[in-house]
Amino acid sequence: MLSADQRADAAARLAAAERDRVPIPPLTSLFPEIDVVDAYEIQLLNIGRRARPVLGHKVGLSSLVMQQMMGVDEPDYGHLLDDMALDERQTVPLKYCQPRVEVEVGFVLGEDLPGAGCTEDDVLRATSALAPAIELIDSRIADWKIGLADTIADNASSAGFVLGAARVPPGALDIRKIEATLRRNGEVVAEGRSDAVLGNPVTAVAWLARKVADFGVRLRAGNIVLPGSCTRAFDVHPGDRFQADFTGLGRVSLKFASTPSGEGVA
Repeated sequence: MLSADQRADAAARLAAAERDRVPIPPLTSLFPEIDVVDAYEIQLLNIGRRARPVLGHKVGLSSLVMQQMMGVDEPDYGHLLDDMALDERQTVPLKYCQPRVEVEVGFVLGEDLPGAGCTEDDVLRATSALAPAIELIDSRIADWKIGLADTIADNASSAGFVLGAARVPPGALDIRKIEATLRRNGEVVAEGRSDAVLGNPVTAVAWLARKVADFGVRLRAGNIVLPGSCTRAFDVHPGDRFQADFTGLGRVSLKFASTPSGEGVA
């Protein structure tokens, strides 16, 4: 367990790394006594510092493979702020440390979710629509050498997200069997299915609602929830164009600038 001063120090280091685009060594090496509680408190310090409206949350470590790699038995979560929302019609500037993209089935809530007792049925009732989504992840930890506490403290390695235009009621398709294909610069680089996320993305959203309740947070009507990726993450290179296609859910795209100034992609 860290002291309040150590948590503030860790938060300041992450904030500076994000601002200056200079990754730092793992917090788990800088602060060997850091634990999960510390990590979430550090995350909240930086969310508070940014003072931006919260649009929703993302779930990380939602695949069994990632949990085994991290040595944990549950996911983690981060915040989605309004300045993290991207527009697929606009070029994304290269303002990140080491960005990657993930393919997700986004949830748009039409009603508040309960907290501690939230079930999958509650999620289905409260979800107004599903949407095709790409999450832009980034690590302020050098070379993505992250442990569990590192990624939690770093807002679950989240940096941005984009939703496609489609909005599909959850009852219109089998949420566990949505096929996803990711293309980079026109070439298929990954194919996956929504049940890669805890067997069912709805399970991840219900877990999130219960988990954030421990911190006095509720998932509200209008919130966006990203439950986890259908495929592995892919590095972003200057000028890359990504397109994710989902069966029954449409498509979403994201394009990146070819230069740090944000120029080079029409």
